[in-house]
Amino acid sequence: MDTQTLSRLGLEPVLTTSELAEYLGVHVQAIYDLRNDGRGPTGFRVGREIRYHVSDVLSWLESLREPDRSRRAVGSDL
Repeated sequence: MDTQTLSRLGLEPVLTTSELAEYLGVHVQAIYDLRNDGRGPTGFRVGREIRYHVSDVLSWLESLREPDRSRRAVGSDL
């Protein structure tokens, strides 16, 4: 099903564990390890497979972002 059809139905695309691993450039096992440690993106089961909403993956990635140390707070003497 293409993205336009999903959008019309009010659904968002989902990724498989393999697709997520490929997107991140890591091994599939790394995704499973992150999930087992409670540090991975939120997923849901469809039968035996785990799927990930794209919006959940993006939120998870944003939460991993490190603060920009080159910017200082206004009025900071550091």
